[in-house]
Amino acid sequence: MAMMRLRREDPRVVGSFRLHRRLGAGGMGVVYLGSDRRGQRVALKVIRPDLAEDQEFRSRFAREVSAARRIRGGCTARLVAADLEAERPWFATQYVPGPSLHDKVAEEGPLTAAQIAAIGAALSEGLVAVHEAGVVHRDLKPSNILLSPKGPRIIDFGIAWATGASTLTHVGTAVGSPGFLAPEQVRGAAVTPATDVFSLGATLAYAAMGDSPFGHGSSEVMLYRVVHEEPHLVGVPDALAPLVRACLAKDPEERPSTLQLSMRLKEIAAREAQGLGDVRPPAQRARVERTTGRLPERAAGYAGQDTERRTGGRAAAERPADRAADRPGGTTPAPRPQGPHSGTRPRPSGARNPGSTAGRTGSRTGGRTGPRTTGTGRRPSRPDPKLLRQRLIVFVVVTLLVALGIALAQKL
Repeated sequence: MAMMRLRREDPRVVGSFRLHRRLGAGGMGVVYLGSDRRGQRVALKVIRPDLAEDQEFRSRFAREVSAARRIRGGCTARLVAADLEAERPWFATQYVPGPSLHDKVAEEGPLTAAQIAAIGAALSEGLVAVHEAGVVHRDLKPSNILLSPKGPRIIDFGIAWATGASTLTHVGTAVGSPGFLAPEQVRGAAVTPATDVFSLGATLAYAAMGDSPFGHGSSEVMLYRVVHEEPHLVGVPDALAPLVRACLAKDPEERPSTLQLSMRLKEIAAREAQGLGDVRPPAQRARVERTTGRLPERAAGYAGQDTERRTGGRAAAERPADRAADRPGGTTPAPRPQGPHSGTRPRPSGARNPGSTAGRTGSRTGGRTGPRTTGTGRRPSRPDPKLLRQRLIVFVVVTLLVALGIALAQKL
């Protein structure tokens, strides 16, 4: 935030605050950088002398300051002190270091979708607290949003409207900044929290395009466009465009609430931060994969599953050794014989081949189901050790019985 030296006519002390620099000036008064005895820095605004003499202004100003004291939340510049009875009323808010959103975009260009969504989520969450306190900002715009190291902060909430301070003068009751006003403000209708939602939508569009969604022109031209023309959102990222357009609906009832806006922007910010802003639906992604024959890198973790589903079990036929090795006690089947029909299309994984059932069963159970057969139908040359033991026992028993019978016959 640019700072200027104090001028000769500027005060040096206001209340318990010592003033150091000028931060800026507007239709309401001059803003100074000040500090108290503890070193706490504040942005202190002193009201213009002509407004200070207006009793109606003083009454409205007092109501707005009272409402501002009730605001709780980390997205606003907290009200620190105020003196409504001073010769020139003043109020001090927490000093927020950092450029305004307007200055950042003007100097560095439009922000990314992830940055815009993150800033918008924080601002909409801050507006929830502002509206719960009974305050409507009424002049939300890029220059009233400061980008501090701890996140964006809203300044000048509700005060500008109450005092009649404005960046434009217009016949009627419209007060605010052209290009960021809501249609109901231009018409002089009652303002609601939806009014701030419109201004926030225009502010997010500015962050994406570097310009108001209603272009440039005189105050009258800009206000006419706000009421009667649709916003131009060329340059707003696709992930944000539908939500920004909903915020800029002419009818306040058609705009999302600040709570809905906060939740949706948080989702977009998280998705954009992970680089998932262009993820296509699964069905569309599958069509592209079938056409190109390739999988995107982010889907590599599911390549095995997707390949098996799309090829009808072809992956299972191509990797028999891996599958057999995973079975407890399993053995690796012999390679398929290469012959004139070896290139035929493999059967789906769920199909059965009656001619080779015995061979697969024996391989799966380690030979415990009985004599095995090879692929040619012949018995294996090596006998079963268990069967050999049984035959040996029978042979020994029979031999002993025969010998015993011979011995008895000789004695008789």
